[in-house]
Amino acid sequence: MITLDNISKHFGDFAALSGIDLDVRDGEFLALLGPSGSGKTTLLRIIAGLAFPDRGRVLFNGEDVTDLKVADRKVGFVFQHYALFRHMNVADNVGFGLSVRPRSRRPRKAEIRARAHELLELVQLGGLGDRYPAQLSGGQRQRVALARALAVEPQLLLLDEPFGALDAKVRKDLRRWLRQLHERMGLTSIFVTHDQEEALELADRVVVMDHGAIEQVGTPEDVYMAPQTGFVSSFVGDINRLPVTVADGKIRWHDRSIEVDADGVADGPARLDFRPHDVVLNGDSAGAVPMVVTSAYRKGGDWRVEGTVGGLARVIEVDLPADRPAPRAGQRLALRITRGRLFAEEGAPS
Repeated sequence: MITLDNISKHFGDFAALSGIDLDVRDGEFLALLGPSGSGKTTLLRIIAGLAFPDRGRVLFNGEDVTDLKVADRKVGFVFQHYALFRHMNVADNVGFGLSVRPRSRRPRKAEIRARAHELLELVQLGGLGDRYPAQLSGGQRQRVALARALAVEPQLLLLDEPFGALDAKVRKDLRRWLRQLHERMGLTSIFVTHDQEEALELADRVVVMDHGAIEQVGTPEDVYMAPQTGFVSSFVGDINRLPVTVADGKIRWHDRSIEVDADGVADGPARLDFRPHDVVLNGDSAGAVPMVVTSAYRKGGDWRVEGTVGGLARVIEVDLPADRPAPRAGQRLALRITRGRLFAEEGAPS
């Protein structure tokens, strides 16, 4: 179990992290999700011992490791760009962490070699130990990097944008494989990503970060379906924003009533966030939001329809069943919003 207690970090006048409190459960697969500059990589490096906080503590199973160097923390680290040694073959890369241990803790060469080949089998690269990194694909190199991180038998596996340098198809295959490997080995794993799909697919829980602070911690279902702040709502998944007014617990857009729960937001201007799939076509235009179609294209099994509503400059995106003809540019649709998340005008949580 990892405990982060009031972690803060500055680079000059820039606050990279501000009072981070977080518990990571034993055996959990946790994602640190956020845009560039949100502090997620800095936090991962502090957990690893590659950087140190200005204030706060890092605890592993209740033991304070804040001042321990990375070599003393029993962590495995996987970087985005592999960081493999080009002059070493694959097996030697995997066994490197064991080969540089102090003599008293260093296994014999034959044991290191056997461990390397065992791990290459685990990551489905058996038989490639004598090749060099330049002879491997990007996906294979990342598997070698993971095997190297596992060779030192870490109690914690840390991954910094592990699939960022790979193409979309390889990323998807490796995500599925990594999740299976995590479940098989039972390691506590923390990975950094700015890819929402990656975080929602892989993680047991997601930590959404922005400007050095935690916005929300929850399951993928929590952060997608029940965002607690305006930032989480807009960052995780596709979102539409509609300026509305709350009056007597009811939501109104222009002269129309929107049948979505006001969730306790005070009367006054507010913002209604809804996903593209949170709408249905409504034949009764009096109780719907009118949309003028600008374009439509296939997105999975639906039509992704773009258009404008009520003179708003921002384009609205909705998903409609593909068993109907594609909407045409200029066509008018009446949309009923079936669910949404309401935020006060300043973006405070409902």
